[in-house]
Amino acid sequence: MNYGFVKVASAIPSVKVADCRYNILQIESLIAQAEGKGIEVICFPELSITAYTCGDLFSQQLLLDEAEMALISLLDFTRSLNVISIVGFPLPYRGTLLNCAAVIQKGKILGLVPKTYLPNYKEFYEQRWFTSGTTFPETSVKICGQQVPLGNNLIFQLPHFSFAVEICEDVWAPIPPSSMAALRGAEIIFNLSADNEGIGKHQYLKSLLAQQSARCLAGYVFSGCGFGESTQDLVFAGKGFIYENGTLLAESERFSLKEQLISTEIDVERLRMERQVNTTFAANMAQQDWKQARYIDTELIVPKEFKLSRNFDPSPFVPKGEALNERCEEIFAIQTQGLAKRIVHTHAQNVVVGISGGLDSTLALLVCVKTFDLLGLSRKNIIGITMPGFGTTGRTYNNALNLMKELGITIREISIKDACLQHFRDLDIDPNVHDVTYENSQARERTQILMDAANQANGLVIGTGDLSELALGWATYNGDHMSMYGVNASIPKTLVRHLVHWVALQEMDDACRETLLDIIDTPISPELIPADENGEIQQKTEDLVGPYELHDFFLYYTLRFGFRPAKIYMIAQKAFKGSYTDEVIKKWLTTFFRRFFAQQFKRSCLPDGPKVGSCSLSPRGDWRMPSDASSASWLEECASLQ
Repeated sequence: MNYGFVKVASAIPSVKVADCRYNILQIESLIAQAEGKGIEVICFPELSITAYTCGDLFSQQLLLDEAEMALISLLDFTRSLNVISIVGFPLPYRGTLLNCAAVIQKGKILGLVPKTYLPNYKEFYEQRWFTSGTTFPETSVKICGQQVPLGNNLIFQLPHFSFAVEICEDVWAPIPPSSMAALRGAEIIFNLSADNEGIGKHQYLKSLLAQQSARCLAGYVFSGCGFGESTQDLVFAGKGFIYENGTLLAESERFSLKEQLISTEIDVERLRMERQVNTTFAANMAQQDWKQARYIDTELIVPKEFKLSRNFDPSPFVPKGEALNERCEEIFAIQTQGLAKRIVHTHAQNVVVGISGGLDSTLALLVCVKTFDLLGLSRKNIIGITMPGFGTTGRTYNNALNLMKELGITIREISIKDACLQHFRDLDIDPNVHDVTYENSQARERTQILMDAANQANGLVIGTGDLSELALGWATYNGDHMSMYGVNASIPKTLVRHLVHWVALQEMDDACRETLLDIIDTPISPELIPADENGEIQQKTEDLVGPYELHDFFLYYTLRFGFRPAKIYMIAQKAFKGSYTDEVIKKWLTTFFRRFFAQQFKRSCLPDGPKVGSCSLSPRGDWRMPSDASSASWLEECASLQ
């Protein structure tokens, strides 16, 4: 199985202006390389058979005859090849000349797509030689001994994906042909281009292609002319790009003197899911005249051995470099804005937060502090309650107290030990048996204290649980599962750590920063089981449910794209190669789906909380799932993974 991935390539051959025989040999060489790599579709630059910069030579019959002979040679060369090749070709038609893309497979021309928009300004004078493809109605033409479909609205359909073609200037139009093609079913767009270099133009083009692929919810493969084109007035740097829904997957080396073949896989299954959930895209599809498109069926034999070459970030929720700082700043602003609105709306005089000395409660407290500063309220109206229990260690206890003191909030300390022991006596529970009742009673006792303290102070209980805990159900029902506003509800555990670190470095003094950094280094634990003989944390969450970096990876691809377990397993193997064995990934993937289904009942009654990213488990928004849905199919697939 290839799980919806389509291997594509942007090819930039070396050319000689008006030397079709030389050019076709370079094209054939790159096609042979593509076939050997299992590439399914390869795209070449605009007018790649003749070269783009032939000028008035396009009016010479000899050049046009040589171009057709070169195309015949290419058809013969590809007769036994599976790869689909898209090459640029000047087509004489009814006394005019069309700038075309020829789509070729196994010695057959599947279709000819003429350029729609011809530039006629500054350095480009294409209208001097070529005619727009819109001049003629959809038709067919006899070329190279074949009757071939010709038109701007050709959609090429393969068993597992569909694609369309546009040429250079077309994508610069206010309504590019690719937009119409995407709405009529094309999932990948190929652009044959002759885009020249100019100061600032490169980044503008990348922005344009990223936006077009995102608007179309499509893959976009761009191939521009390179070394060998005439430099009489212009320079062509050989720009090749492959985008997937706004994300750049692969890029060529600019100004290279050598031929280039850049390839990667476009995830068509992911694109289809994006289109399914995007109601705006569907609404635009409904407005299309489907009769205007011509669908050309073809066959494609996928290589028996599918090997994924593109890479996957093991931390999809966490951007890299400066983008991480920007993300943290934006998330923190969303959290504080959401809490500020809730405080103003409820006329709450105070907020109450349970402070454990762990990451989640620390982030919630930092959000409260920032919000009160924003509203001009006294930090003393933030009531932080630390509630030491049987598993509380000196490290987390001291960090909780130090943090509250350094932030200048109201501090309350209420031990839960006596209350829990009384509870155990009431229910005839042996406190030496550290089972689920022993643990959950502590969590519910803490929540009762927070709720009653909030009533006492006319305030709100601010929830601390994060997205990862909600996905795994790692919360006590009607215990830490419940609050009056959950500021961390859509933030995954892997990102919580970075947010706290960002606040520590950006907004805190030295003393508070030192406490925050120690909290970041503390093992994640609910501290419901007594510490070991050395007073160290004995109950470590990731030992019980698995590494959060794995679970966040599983969660992202489950929620964001609806991938099946086998596909998540395949990309996780690549993302975590060298970090986790296949057996470990399979074990925790199975755990993830088992818990994800079993714990839905906790998510069905979540308190309010702000959505900050592309994934959320709110039952009122992103995730509406029955609490009694069966996990059988997901777990069966997990069991079958090799």
